[in-house]
Amino acid sequence: MEALREFKDRGEPVAVVIADQHAPEMAGLDLLREGRKLHPEARTVLLCGHADFKLAVDAINAVALDHFLVKPFDGERDLLPIVSDLLDGWQGARDRDAAGVRIVGERDSSGGHMIRQFLAGNNIHYQWLEPDLDEGKTLLAEVAEPDRGQLPVVVFPDGVAVAQPSNVELASQLGIATRPTLDHYDVVIVGGGPAGLAAAVYASSEGLSTVIIEREAPGGQAGQSPRIDNYLGFHAGLSGSELTRRAIIQARRFGAEIVRPREVVGIDWRGDDRILHLSDHTTVRARSVLISTGVSYRRLTAPGVSELIGAGVYYGASAGDAQDRRDQHVVIVGGANSAGQWALNFARYARQVTMLIRADSLAKGMSQYLIDQIESAGNIEVLTRAQLAAAHGSDRLESLTLKRDGAGTGDRVPAEAVFIFIGALPHTDWLQGKLICDDGGFIVSGRDLGGRPADWPLDRDPYLLESCMPGVFVAGDVRHGSNQRVASAVGEGSMAVRLIHQYLAERE
Repeated sequence: MEALREFKDRGEPVAVVIADQHAPEMAGLDLLREGRKLHPEARTVLLCGHADFKLAVDAINAVALDHFLVKPFDGERDLLPIVSDLLDGWQGARDRDAAGVRIVGERDSSGGHMIRQFLAGNNIHYQWLEPDLDEGKTLLAEVAEPDRGQLPVVVFPDGVAVAQPSNVELASQLGIATRPTLDHYDVVIVGGGPAGLAAAVYASSEGLSTVIIEREAPGGQAGQSPRIDNYLGFHAGLSGSELTRRAIIQARRFGAEIVRPREVVGIDWRGDDRILHLSDHTTVRARSVLISTGVSYRRLTAPGVSELIGAGVYYGASAGDAQDRRDQHVVIVGGANSAGQWALNFARYARQVTMLIRADSLAKGMSQYLIDQIESAGNIEVLTRAQLAAAHGSDRLESLTLKRDGAGTGDRVPAEAVFIFIGALPHTDWLQGKLICDDGGFIVSGRDLGGRPADWPLDRDPYLLESCMPGVFVAGDVRHGSNQRVASAVGEGSMAVRLIHQYLAERE
């Protein structure tokens, strides 16, 4: 504990803390609990005996324990791989100052938020510098006019400075592939969430030429989750960014391409090829297509919300947002699992977290393990039958007006930030008139099509995940009837590859 306090006083980060539950002067869990208060980003490992098994499992929720090992164990075989894995996750989750991207600008500006969201979503390390502080002023002095006055300005490791860059400009400067290398593929996957990444791993590992085209960053909504606790095989949970990082490595290992940020804006059918039209007016041809574009959070129409997006009002959250809200009052709108996961993450840093849910209890839309953790947190308040009625502020969010039981409360509630996690809007506008979608915009496939659609040219019914256009499949949250879970999305992505093989075989 003395060492942990010294590191805290010197501003030095701690990556991993390993403690024995039966240490003579302080129980291991007590050390990890107190250590996490000083170093919230540190990863934790508990060493325990067989009799402590239930204690260790309970600690996964109670103190966000990352891992535990039951003694005796082999250090080289058992402990070192765990520590190495935790170090990789820790390093990927924090900003590094050395040789990274540097940004000068107002942190709560809408432009700044878009840049941070793109970099965080793509696991790009960056350092944020305020323009009125010495380090920010020094860096700006090296930037040529007129870029110097157009904040935010991004300075890349090679010294190139770009003012108010688009996501495509950011990707190009960082060496991220923004265009496919081929003009024809066996499989084009539209959307790089869990379903798309799983499909890329299986398709490329089985010898199919494969490319993912992602409009923002791989991982989708799941990739931004601070902690996924119910994914099979990860008993201590893992972050969405870590799951995404592992999947990208796997897909690339087998030869899959990942193109980002590039949006598919249209699809056509020409003979045995599917033609995908991209946002840069180019096209790519494919023998088969998997659509796994996922969903985004539903927009609020309350007064003041749209004007303050990126300046205190945010849809979803990304890595680093919680740390930026240290000692602040954060409001979470939504009552599903994603809202609960982020409420717990913000509670590690914020002074207070207030959740607004329309239902009369969290049980209506949230898993019980998250409810238990929220109820045990000392700084999370849940307001039931509550809605956001209005957001107030000139340059940035200052306060909110709430609505309880259908009526306005009248009083303004001070708040530095509000994060919105409600509803699900599928990314299918570009498919209207081409594929059959339900009233909510989700793509209808397989048996839900009710047999062979009009103009269906094949002498069979559509396969299980096949849309009304032969050779175009759908998986994940964008599919009509999906249960919106990471595991099911991964399963559908891998299943789609099997069906794609069947389709390609029959065409040959």
